[in-house]
Amino acid sequence: MQSPRDRFLTVMGRKPVIEALHDESLEIDKVLISSKAQGAEINTIAGMAMSRKIAMERVSEQKVTAVARSSRHHQGVVADVVAPEMQHLSDFCEQRRRGKDWACSVLVLDHVHNPANVGMILRSATAAGVDGVVVPHKGTADIGPVAIKASAGVAFKAPILRCEDMAEAMALLVDHRFAIVGLDAGGESIVEATLPERAAFVIGNESDGLSVAALAACDQTLSIPVDNGVESLNAAVAASLVAYEIRRNR
Repeated sequence: MQSPRDRFLTVMGRKPVIEALHDESLEIDKVLISSKAQGAEINTIAGMAMSRKIAMERVSEQKVTAVARSSRHHQGVVADVVAPEMQHLSDFCEQRRRGKDWACSVLVLDHVHNPANVGMILRSATAAGVDGVVVPHKGTADIGPVAIKASAGVAFKAPILRCEDMAEAMALLVDHRFAIVGLDAGGESIVEATLPERAAFVIGNESDGLSVAALAACDQTLSIPVDNGVESLNAAVAASLVAYEIRRNR
């Protein structure tokens, strides 16, 4: 059975929850409101949830904090929004075992810590038609309010692939015969390379690049050519260029 963590994106904060409730295209599973939360915005949220026949509960502040996995941003309210294209990486790998589904490409976010980068990567990858974006629960920024805003709402329909951490991601992808391609300044130019038909392209941390686990699993490394003394590109920009290079090579 699919874990709730692999079915829903949690929206937190009064204004983001109101915006989600306003968007009729979003399927909202439930809204949780802290017993301590009061005010006009909370009344608006409760009224909107009732009018849309969305399950709503008054719960403890601790429960809201636990669901939000943060005490800083939830303002006493969270909503679980169904992300129909999100699934566990293992399920995706099983679906892509053979036939016409064999050839596929995914991006893997390797300790990308800035949630705005995560959101922008989800937007670009979805626009480019990449088959999936692996976002581990541990080590990479959460797909929360900042990431969702940076994605301009695309996060809700992006092909997000979840797993526990990079070690699990690499193990699953290697076991299912994906070529592991790391993005690294010392690699061959991606513009000149022949891209594997079944590949996982790993985007490293903003400061430190690829992790030890990713480097150990890499079959090859590729680079994005840069000139005029520029050392590197922002992770989201680099991922966008990779996504469209994947599209160009199909």
